Amino acid sequence: MFGLLDISTSALVAQRTRMDIIAANLANQNSIEDANGNYDPYRRRIPVFAPGDPATGSPDGVHVQSIELDQSPLRMVYEPGNPHANAAGYVGYPNVDPTYEMVDAMEAVRAYEANISAAEASKTMLQNALRLLA
Repeated sequence: MFGLLDISTSALVAQRTRMDIIAANLANQNSIEDANGNYDPYRRRIPVFAPGDPATGSPDGVHVQSIELDQSPLRMVYEPGNPHANAAGYVGYPNVDPTYEMVDAMEAVRAYEANISAAEASKTMLQNALRLLA
C-alpha cells in the first residue's frame, strides 16, 4: 500500500546524495593536494544510479549504486612558479567545471521537486481511498 511513497522516498534520497556529491565537487574545484600535502588533484565525482532498493530487495525505486571518478583530463593552468608545475610550467587542476556542476545541481533540484510532488499526490490518493473506506 505504501509502495508509491517508498519509490518517491528512494528517489529523494538518491537526489540528496547527488546534491552532496555536487557540493563536494564545487568545494574541491581548486584542491590540488591531498591531506598529507602531496600533489594529487581532486577528481570530479559522478553518482551512478541503479534501479531498486538493495536494503529491502524491492525492484521498485532507485538508489546510488556507486560514486565514480571522472577520468576526463585535468584542467592545465600555466603556473611556472608553482612547485607542482611540470617541465612545461603547467599545473593540473581538478576537472571540475562550475558551470556544469550548477546545471547538474538545477537538474537534481528539479528531480527532487518532482518526487516531492509525486509523494504528495500519492499521499492524497491514499487519504481519499481511506476516506472512501470509512
